Amino acid sequence: MRDAAASRRVRALLGIGMCFLLAACGPEAPSLAPLGSPADLAGADPGRGRRLIGDYGCVACHTVPGVSGPGSAVGPPLKNMALRAYIGGVLPNTPANLVRWLLDPAAVDPLTAMPDMGMSDEEAKNIAAYLLTLR
Repeated sequence: MRDAAASRRVRALLGIGMCFLLAACGPEAPSLAPLGSPADLAGADPGRGRRLIGDYGCVACHTVPGVSGPGSAVGPPLKNMALRAYIGGVLPNTPANLVRWLLDPAAVDPLTAMPDMGMSDEEAKNIAAYLLTLR
C-alpha cells in the first residue's frame, strides 16, 4: 500500500517536472525594445500624425497618449505602441506594417473591428510616425 502511494507521488512529481521543462522550451517573450522609429518613415511628421488622430476620431475607440478624448475601451490603448511586438495581434510591428494596418486593417485581419478610415498614404505615415513615438 505504501509503495503504491510513493509511486503515485513520484509519477506526479515527474509529470510536474516535465511540464516545467516543456514550458521552458516555448518561444521567447517578445522584446520590449523599440521596433521602429518615426525616422524609418521618410518625410513623415509625428506632430501632424497626432493631429490626424484627433481629426479621424481614433480616440472614439482608443486611448491615445497626447490626444484628448473620451478614453474608450473599444480598441486597445495605444500607449507604448512602439514597443509592441505585433499590430492587431497578427502583424509584426514594423513601421511599414503599421502603415499597412492603418490603410486597410481588414486586409490584414478580416475579423478586426477596426474600420477602414479612408486615409491617404501620407496620412497613414504621419499617424504611424506619431504612434512610433509612444514608448
